Amino acid sequence: MPLTQSLWLAVLLLAALFSFQGCATKKSSTSWRPLFNGHDLTNWTQLGTARWSVTNGVIHGGQDGDPKRSGVLATKEQFQDFELELEFMIDEHGKYNSGVYLRNEPGRGGRSGYQINIGRGAAEEYVGLYTDRWLSKGDEHDLVRKKLAWNKLFIRAHGPHLRVRLNGVEIVNFTDPAPPPKFLEPGVLAFQTYGAEGHAGWVKFRNLRVREIK
Repeated sequence: MPLTQSLWLAVLLLAALFSFQGCATKKSSTSWRPLFNGHDLTNWTQLGTARWSVTNGVIHGGQDGDPKRSGVLATKEQFQDFELELEFMIDEHGKYNSGVYLRNEPGRGGRSGYQINIGRGAAEEYVGLYTDRWLSKGDEHDLVRKKLAWNKLFIRAHGPHLRVRLNGVEIVNFTDPAPPPKFLEPGVLAFQTYGAEGHAGWVKFRNLRVREIK
């Protein structure tokens, strides 16, 4: 084969390779975008009797003085594989806890898939990964979470592989060996709150943004 033809073939192969890599990069993820408009709950659905409101760009969830109230605040949009960033602050009382439901069934007031629990390790309500049991207790000894202060949470859900960082520290890196099919299907994201031990607690969220993985 003449040298010029060999060089031309090599150029074509390199061009094809770069084109493929560019497409793969474009398909890997979308850009970060806000999940919350900072003003109201227009794009959210409230399920249950818990009280949810917005003040100065912060979502407040709680029982409004009645520990019998419970419920979730769910996105109207559904997500399958994604990265989620947010900040949270939670009441420092007993077993009162909150959480982020992933790929939850739309219209459901309880958990139907994976949950990133948000609570106090001392009360065995860890910031970790939960379904009907603990898959990873994450910040088990409550060494990373800041009490009565804003905490940054990063969640990545890609198929059965889930990773969580709390204040920049990776606390969960778990691949479910046998996930129920519905756990991997598209679903809503939802925040949970309920009174515990007769205590009407509260949780706050802000700076929510999401990036879908394609």
